[in-house]
Amino acid sequence: THMLRGIRTAADFEYERGLSQINKLMLPEIESIFLLTLPEHTPVNSTIIRDIIRNGGDASQFIPASIDIRQYI
Repeated sequence: THMLRGIRTAADFEYERGLSQINKLMLPEIESIFLLTLPEHTPVNSTIIRDIIRNGGDASQFIPASIDIRQYI
């Protein structure tokens, strides 16, 4: 079993590494795979996306077309 996790910053890596180690202790068959983001997407996170949408902005450039963001807000 594999778990894909996105990494934007060194802080993300430290957090995800700890989480991965705990997951591995609890379920040894789990392998974490870390994906690095493109530099232009580094500042984008779920809080920013929610704030854009809550304030009536268009966050579609940050969300895959296959995702209907309205079901999450």
